[in-house]
Amino acid sequence: MKFPENFLWGGATAANQYEGAYNVDGKGLSVQDVTPKGGFGPITDGPTPDNMKLEGIDFYHRYKEDIALFAEMGFKTYRTSIAWTRIFPNGDETEPNEAGLQFYDDLFDELAKYGIEPLITLSHYETPLHLARTYDGWVNRKMIGFYENYVRTVFTRYKDKVKYWLTFNEINSIIHLPFMSGGIATPKEQLSKSDLYQACHHELVASALATKIGHEINPDFKIGCMVIAMPTYPLTSHPDDVIAVMEADRQNFFFSDVHVRGTYPGYMKRYFREHGIELNITPEDEEILKNTVDFVSFSYYMSSTETADESKKVKGAGNILGGVMNPYLEASEWGWQIDPKGLRIILNTFWDRYQKPLFIVENGLGAVDELVKGENGEWTVNDDYRIKYLNDHLVQVAEAIADGVDLMGYTTWGCIDLVSASTAELKKRYGFIYVDRNDDGSGTLNRYKKKSFYWYKDVIATNGESLKA
Repeated sequence: MKFPENFLWGGATAANQYEGAYNVDGKGLSVQDVTPKGGFGPITDGPTPDNMKLEGIDFYHRYKEDIALFAEMGFKTYRTSIAWTRIFPNGDETEPNEAGLQFYDDLFDELAKYGIEPLITLSHYETPLHLARTYDGWVNRKMIGFYENYVRTVFTRYKDKVKYWLTFNEINSIIHLPFMSGGIATPKEQLSKSDLYQACHHELVASALATKIGHEINPDFKIGCMVIAMPTYPLTSHPDDVIAVMEADRQNFFFSDVHVRGTYPGYMKRYFREHGIELNITPEDEEILKNTVDFVSFSYYMSSTETADESKKVKGAGNILGGVMNPYLEASEWGWQIDPKGLRIILNTFWDRYQKPLFIVENGLGAVDELVKGENGEWTVNDDYRIKYLNDHLVQVAEAIADGVDLMGYTTWGCIDLVSASTAELKKRYGFIYVDRNDDGSGTLNRYKKKSFYWYKDVIATNGESLKA
């Protein structure tokens, strides 16, 4: 298993899923504070006691303890997000909240103490609630200016502390989750395709503008896009199924195509024409879009299967973004189909398509973990299932590197247990570190090292040589 000498091993989290302290030190409300059942659940008028994200795992007050554990595993990088509402509580203020800025100063300083490189997402499903309800989120062009003010503030503040940035988390998810991903308050069933793709356009322009601004503030910044990566297979070899795959893939590739190539692809122009979608795209927008990213990052959890045969479109529990179940793959407890080879496929697909450095910034297994006493009397989790999942995926990553893919690094999702974005559960655990908190709010918040903690530590220490093919 050969990985580059400078490979950035680490883990990934998001502010809204683990920081907690949702109303501390001047922080405003985000869309996450009114989705207590996750991205596919109902939206409430305000924060409710059953919303696990309000407290998260209290990283806000325990970050030094957690970063020390990340350092013990040997992390080279750590991906997290800045909560927009810690910096601009409503999102449309002109002056930032100093307490919020100081928190991230302290966080980045703590990472620097251990030589861990921060990888920072600017907007990770955390649109300020005020912007969602007052402006209808990214449907409104004014959002570009609010986002610009925010990114200028944090780029300037942290220009000497953060080198690697991501503009939007899983930007292509706005198609499926317009409220959580795009802060769009209009109910999905009432949202026109024109308004939805106008919101996509505004985010793409804002992302390119952030890339431009970042490179002006610090030319050494490396700024990437971040998309959901999901290779799609035809259910059969029938040409109609292959075309169904092509069309499904293009709904995802559209976002990375614009980020990398700086212009709208012809297939999307056709899609807009045929679906009566009219967008307001200005000449200034077209110039801004030419500010392309330095690298492409993505999440990978599953592949998808498509068919043109309506009679065979049996959707499984894990096909949350469409497609049908693949009869050749097993699934996790939440129905997400497990496909390590799909990661090699998507790495090669992205590399062949873009010839830009790639970064896997999310990959992991959500499972129900049981805290038990270990051989020496310490509390632990014997998560061999997680070790197998990650080992098998990393073996395929090594294969992709051998194929010639230029890969910057790999950060496992939820390296410490946190609240699930899709279901808002804590029992759906991803981490190497068990956090004693339950879905009913009980627990001490104490941290315990799982078996996978030591496994990943060994993977990093050997630069992947300990993996088992």
